[in-house]
Amino acid sequence: MRLGLLALAVAANFSLPAANAADEQAQVEKITIIGSRIALRTVTDSAAPVDIITAEQLESTGMTETAKALQFAAPSYNFPFSSVTDGSDAVRPASLRGMSPDHTLVLVNGKRRHGSALVHLSGTVGKGSSNVDLNAIPMTAIKRIEILRDGASAQYGSDAIAGVINVVLKDSAEGGSLSAQAGQTYEGDGEQWRVGLNHGMGLGDDGFINLALEAHHKDSTNRAGLDPRQQYPELADGSEDPRELTFNKLNHQVGDAEYDNLGLFVNAGKAMGDKAEFYAFGGLSKRETKSGAFYRRALDSRNLLEIYPDGFLPKINPDIVDGSLVLGTKFELGEWNLDASAGYGSNTFTYNVDNTLNASLGPDSPTRFDAGTLSTTETNVSLDASRYFAFANDSEIMLALGLSWRQNGYEIEAGESGSYINGGYMDRPAGSQGFTGFTPESEVDETRSNKGIFMELENQLTNEFYWAAALRYEDYSDFGGNTSWKLSGRYDFNDNLALRATANTGFRAPSVQQLYFTNISTLFNPDPVTGQLVPTESGTFNTLSPVTKALDIGQLEAEISQSYSLGLVYTNDDGLAVTLDAYQISVDDRIVLSSQLTPDDSPLVAAALATTSAESARFFINAVDTRTRGIDLVMTQNMDMGHYGNLRANLAYGYNKTEIEDIHLPNVLDGLETKLFDAIEQTRMTKATPNHTGSVGLTHDLGDFSTNLRLSYFGSYSVGYSSGDVEYGDKWVTDLSVKYAATDALSFTAGVQNLFDVYPDKRPDDNNFNGIFVYPLTNTPFGFNGGYYFLEMRYSY
Repeated sequence: MRLGLLALAVAANFSLPAANAADEQAQVEKITIIGSRIALRTVTDSAAPVDIITAEQLESTGMTETAKALQFAAPSYNFPFSSVTDGSDAVRPASLRGMSPDHTLVLVNGKRRHGSALVHLSGTVGKGSSNVDLNAIPMTAIKRIEILRDGASAQYGSDAIAGVINVVLKDSAEGGSLSAQAGQTYEGDGEQWRVGLNHGMGLGDDGFINLALEAHHKDSTNRAGLDPRQQYPELADGSEDPRELTFNKLNHQVGDAEYDNLGLFVNAGKAMGDKAEFYAFGGLSKRETKSGAFYRRALDSRNLLEIYPDGFLPKINPDIVDGSLVLGTKFELGEWNLDASAGYGSNTFTYNVDNTLNASLGPDSPTRFDAGTLSTTETNVSLDASRYFAFANDSEIMLALGLSWRQNGYEIEAGESGSYINGGYMDRPAGSQGFTGFTPESEVDETRSNKGIFMELENQLTNEFYWAAALRYEDYSDFGGNTSWKLSGRYDFNDNLALRATANTGFRAPSVQQLYFTNISTLFNPDPVTGQLVPTESGTFNTLSPVTKALDIGQLEAEISQSYSLGLVYTNDDGLAVTLDAYQISVDDRIVLSSQLTPDDSPLVAAALATTSAESARFFINAVDTRTRGIDLVMTQNMDMGHYGNLRANLAYGYNKTEIEDIHLPNVLDGLETKLFDAIEQTRMTKATPNHTGSVGLTHDLGDFSTNLRLSYFGSYSVGYSSGDVEYGDKWVTDLSVKYAATDALSFTAGVQNLFDVYPDKRPDDNNFNGIFVYPLTNTPFGFNGGYYFLEMRYSY
């Protein structure tokens, strides 16, 4: 019925006579500030590939999360689904061009954004990395998102190996909008709603304050299979417990986590005379999520029948608080334009575990624990200056200079004692089930600082030829210094066709999370014989640990990259724009979270672990060299169809492939290459994201109706298991929405995401945990919730 109504609405949209001319549509803003510090250049005018995703495009996806909306608006951005992955269920990793999540630098209004405190430790894409949580920025605050698909460390500093994402905030001094959306999956679960407000106010005669507020709630989804295993201990006579026949075998929760998010963002600016302006922006968000761990059966030694006679499903419920504030001023000093700013950001991630117990405490064990808190802070201070000088061929050259200072902090606070202690009750396992708390031995409170200096040159030498160069040096308080450079150029053969190219070196400093994270926790790993998941006490040790020192791991160093791109740009007067860019990114000394080493692997490992409670060890190490090659194709076309309305079409395709060129270890670990970074981890790095992605989007405006049709293509990808790799096939996902403008201010939208209820391939029988994990828990690019339908109301004033 719901599909029939949508089909009827679409038919009506394409058959109604035009009431307004297509040229009355607001023009999409195509000016970008990313990739060039001074000259404002269009997307098709730039020397490096840039995508501009407007607020309208984000909203048209019907997605309620910023990162997910960006994925469906820009195929080069990957935001894969994960479930039963501890904290990664709450802050999912995202990546650009198939690289690691921490190879993308995120800016807000051109200023560096702080990252999440979470380290992805489970089997997700980007395992061992941390990333910026884009979902902490309300969509109602966003004017546009700019994606620079090119290395840019020489321009912006550490992390910009795969590219840069710049979130530009709304800056209107008047008006605003109020929006509300609600929907649910075809299965009837995953109900969610989102309410957003944006309001612009004047600040005197020449200033503005733009306020954005957003609240979002999402119920969990569940696509787990039934648990066929024995649940209860046998009776005294050896017979089966009769409760086996009535027990609810849908005892796991595999799908979206329950989610509550409240976010506030403010953007402000004020002119200070004719030659200066003050600006400020920042926000605060709070998120609570609830996701399931592995079910503990009644007969399990990790359960106490006195508390949970039927077993229990531990719930991992992080509380995440994210805050930021940037203050700055832009002013003229003679011929120079200066920009001075200071910013601070923080992210705290508190692990709460509910519906659990610490079996070693006996029947008096609490059933809820505070398992500890991860915190990260970042302080940035910068001064940029630029001006033009006369140059060759009667042109002008822009010179930009800058200084920067940054400090990053990282802290681990231990959980309450009951979340980790061994109470000694009947030899039962210690720690809160689902997630073992951080111990006092894991506590850290460390900072790292760096200072940098850069220079850039830009010059339009002739009408046809543009070039730019950048040079940056940064010095870090831990590993030392790095110099990176970038050259870029563009040649316009005529008004329609241009060639562009870039070459650059880049770097990524080890994050403070990778430098200082340490913990001993219970992991579930496949038994090499049976394939069943068994608990193991695994230690993640930082480079300050006696364990890593005994293994001669050494201090973490920066990752170093070399990148090249070559592209063609074609435009014509009929509204067609085509860009085709090929690229190569080589990264040496990539920091990875190693596979688990056990005493059986080496006597040295056995000796190192002897002084700990861990049965295995893993650690961060500069160990892998990779090369990524790819192609990006983007085509857009705007067509005025007269009485039949206006049609906007876009096609995007991306291909990338990552290969491991070398794995290198300390001499004392020679011969353990396939153990330290095993086949599962190699697959995760090279095959976990689709090599091929693409989308075709059509937006048709006719009278008061606007129809949006999007087909998204996700190529095949692989997941590594102990029995070998499993390839999951390619899929097409179709989204459809119809918007009706009831008045100039009020509109209604009805839409369906994943119209044809597409699911990923199912896991093979020998890797689906007795049929409980029907679909792959990680890496699935579009999730496994199936179809979702929604309604939205928007009022603009």
